[in-house]
Amino acid sequence: MRDGNRKRITEGKWAEMKKKTAPSMDQWLKEAKMDPNAKEEGMFLVHNGVVRQTPRDKVRNGVDDGSVVQGMEFSYDEEKVEKAVEATRKLEGIFAVRVWLNEGTLEVGDDIMYVLIGGDIRPRVIRALESLVETIKTTCVVETEQK
Repeated sequence: MRDGNRKRITEGKWAEMKKKTAPSMDQWLKEAKMDPNAKEEGMFLVHNGVVRQTPRDKVRNGVDDGSVVQGMEFSYDEEKVEKAVEATRKLEGIFAVRVWLNEGTLEVGDDIMYVLIGGDIRPRVIRALESLVETIKTTCVVETEQK
């Protein structure tokens, strides 16, 4: 996990993680369109994950314990993210892949992640985006809801 802005407390707990400033999607798209591969791209998709107040267990499993999310502790494994990005870049028809992940103590409404995918045709771009976000969420990050 990234250690840049945090201190180890006890038994794997971290503190003092600072959230980051989100990138400009306009700038990301401008840069992607200036790349030599841009001539092959017919579509760009952007995913923006944000902290919501509805608990994950309620949204995904229908379990309502009456709680409301106040925030989230978020961290990630940079090497795993880079491997997922590289695997996505190798997919047929995919020419642009960019990921930004926040970290630290996040509040409801804060950005968790941005993912940009550019490719030749819609089905490939959609599949690549879904696959990369799923990989990041299931193998690269640690999200702990604060209720």
